Amino acid sequence: MKSPLSSSSSSSMGVLRKPRLSPYLFTLLTFIVFITILYGEDFICIFGQLEPIPGRAISRPVLGVDLGLVKKREKLAFAIGKSEEKCDVFKGRWVRDELTRPLYEESECPYIQPQLTCQEHGRPDTEYQKWRWQPHGCDLPSFNATLMLETLRGKRMMFVGDSLNRGQYVSMICLLHRLIPEHAKSMKSYNNDALTVFRAKDYNASIEFYWAPFLLESNSDNAVVHRVSDRIVRRGSINKHGKHWKGVDILVFNTYLWWMTGLDIKILKGSFEDKEKEIIEVSAEDAYRMAMRSMLRWVRKNMDRKKTRVFFTSMSPTHGKGIEWGGEPGENCYNQTTIIEDSNYWDSNSRKTIMNVIAEEFSKSKFPITFLNITQLSSYRKDAHTSIYKKQWSPLTAEQLANPVSYADCVHWCLPGLQDTWNELLFSKLFYP
Repeated sequence: MKSPLSSSSSSSMGVLRKPRLSPYLFTLLTFIVFITILYGEDFICIFGQLEPIPGRAISRPVLGVDLGLVKKREKLAFAIGKSEEKCDVFKGRWVRDELTRPLYEESECPYIQPQLTCQEHGRPDTEYQKWRWQPHGCDLPSFNATLMLETLRGKRMMFVGDSLNRGQYVSMICLLHRLIPEHAKSMKSYNNDALTVFRAKDYNASIEFYWAPFLLESNSDNAVVHRVSDRIVRRGSINKHGKHWKGVDILVFNTYLWWMTGLDIKILKGSFEDKEKEIIEVSAEDAYRMAMRSMLRWVRKNMDRKKTRVFFTSMSPTHGKGIEWGGEPGENCYNQTTIIEDSNYWDSNSRKTIMNVIAEEFSKSKFPITFLNITQLSSYRKDAHTSIYKKQWSPLTAEQLANPVSYADCVHWCLPGLQDTWNELLFSKLFYP
């Protein structure tokens, strides 16, 4: 007879016995937990399409691409620091500064063209030289000529565009040349003055200007004789000029004034050598957009974002209508010796539609372009134009002499003057972007 105890014990054991975990299943679960802990963030990035935690390395290639370490914000070439937090150096006001302005004397810089030497050509006042740009809530770094020259050692800097960009180019040379001994510097022009090169021999450096008022090929490309009433721009022709820009380390572009004819722009589809030319007319905005896209495409293909920088200077305002700033009808920049105090003033010749084109196209650029937004701050400076105090290329008539307003140049700027500030802003953005 079996013991009742053994029977009941056997029954109880059957009820209380726990299922055993397979060693294979246990090993698999342990492995999954280990992998989840080790690679969890990567799985989130891959399957959730989220950014990985900053500083964490992605552990293995994703979709065949080794992403390496997660990059922080890209450091631009030549940067040695960064600008103050929430500081827009292009927004501010002009303040009188008789201690540090001008940054050089007109007579000290032999490189200024006679079209910009206002004192030499009889301007009676120097007040226009004594203004300093003061950004709201921060300061511009002082222009350091030694730092600039050392940075340019073994390098090329080039300004490309029209006569306004040439003025900024000359300003840059005036800001630097005093540190260079006379025997170690030179300036020469090439290709019928299309290219001007200032060399600092001890630094093996050059600062250059290339004449291309539309950036694209046009019938206004002669740097000396370019006053063409019927302007034509050739589509898709950026390489005509661009071949001269290759190898440059710092590029400063501008183009605006030559597009503003008040008429549609004539665009050549073929070549200027074609016997029968196919020409279409488009709005200034559409033509300008075409040029911006060509420039950005050229930059992307020819510039190294790790070693080079590209700047674009916005439109330079004119002051041809005194009524716009509260002056008398018929007035312009002639005899203006004060600045415009209205912070909302905007020159009517500076089309905001063109600014919109720039913003739209630059926002798509894969190459970082530094935008020098000099338009608003320059619009306050009706006092700073060359006016009548410049070399006149043609003899003035008796009627013109009797009415100086009729021949005052309200486009270009005296040097020293406003364009030195443009270069202070360029300096700021080059080293402290």
